[in-house]
Amino acid sequence: MSLEENEPAQSSPELPPQRELRKVTDARTLRALTHPVRVAILEALTIGGSMTATELGEQIGESPTTCSFHLRQLAKYGWVEEAGGGKGRARPWRLATIGFQTSTADDDPDTSLAATALSGLFRERALARYRTWIETRASYPRPWQAAASDSEFVFFLTVEELEELNRQLHDVLMPWFDQGGRMSDPSRRPPGAVPVELLTFSYPLSRPEAAGTADPGESRPDTASDATDSQ
Repeated sequence: MSLEENEPAQSSPELPPQRELRKVTDARTLRALTHPVRVAILEALTIGGSMTATELGEQIGESPTTCSFHLRQLAKYGWVEEAGGGKGRARPWRLATIGFQTSTADDDPDTSLAATALSGLFRERALARYRTWIETRASYPRPWQAAASDSEFVFFLTVEELEELNRQLHDVLMPWFDQGGRMSDPSRRPPGAVPVELLTFSYPLSRPEAAGTADPGESRPDTASDATDSQ
C-alpha cells in the first residue's frame, strides 16, 4: 500500500488502468482509514495478500470480531473488497487499490485536516518500523545489511524545482512498485523477495520569505550530502 501526499492525479504508463493509484479528496473517506487497526489491516494485506478476518487477527494481534468490523468499514469506503469464496469470518479480503494519493494542501479545509491526520498515522508507523530496523539490522544477513540505505540530502530549490524533483522520483519508483503484479499476488514474487520499505520526505527547512537572510557562514552546503551509510 502506497500513500503519496500532495501528488497530482495522473496515470502511470507502467500500471494498467485498474492498478492506478486512487486519488482521494473526500474527508470522510480519509477519516474512515485513520485508525491504527485499519491501517494495520491494510499493511497486512499489502504484505500477505488476501486474508480472512481470522488470519488478519493473528497477524496484527486483534480478535477476528474486531477485524471483521473494521474490514466492513474499510469496504464501505472502498479501501478493501472481498476476494471471493468463504462465508462470514472465513471470507478472504484483499486491497481494493495498490495505493492512493491525497493532499494535505487541499482547498477544502476538512480534507486537508483529514489528510494531515492520516499522513501522520502512516508516518508514525513507518518510522517505528525504521527504528526497529536500526535496532535489529545486525541480525540480518550481511548482503541485506549492505544493500539497505540510509541517506539524507539537502538542496536549495525553488518551488518549481521541488515539484520537478518529486515528479522525477515518482517516475523512477513507480515501475518498481507493482512490477508483474507482485503487490496484489504474492505468488508472483520471486524467491528471496521480501517487503522493502522506501521513505522519501521533501520539505522546506525555512519559510520562503526567510530565503537569503541566513548568515552565509552558518548556511548548510548546497550540495547533496550522504549523512549515513548502512554499509
